[in-house]
Amino acid sequence: MFSATGSTGVKTVVLFFRKGEPTRDIWYYQLNPSRNLGKTNPLNIHDFDDFLVKFKTRETSENSWTVKAEDLDQTTFDLGVKNPFAPEAEELKTPEDILEDIKQIDKEVAEILRTLAYEQ
Repeated sequence: MFSATGSTGVKTVVLFFRKGEPTRDIWYYQLNPSRNLGKTNPLNIHDFDDFLVKFKTRETSENSWTVKAEDLDQTTFDLGVKNPFAPEAEELKTPEDILEDIKQIDKEVAEILRTLAYEQ
């Protein structure tokens, strides 16, 4: 899977099959170039160095993993890419919680300003 850091979620998935063999395992590799990609900063051959090394043996790493074909949903065969080694995303706060945080910070700032004004 190739996706630009900070992109709008557009991903490119490349699939390789071996002719004449049933697919038993699916090896995934998540390319993380560690930089923003764009027209003036495109992927280059060096971005694939790690992929090319790991592809030969289908090595498992923080960016590569294998899923057994039999473990796929047999009705949809969904190949959805979710890196099992990626850290869990932090749960987002609700707008109400954010507003409460802002109110609390405003109170703390007001208290600090009162203390500063009193000391002068």
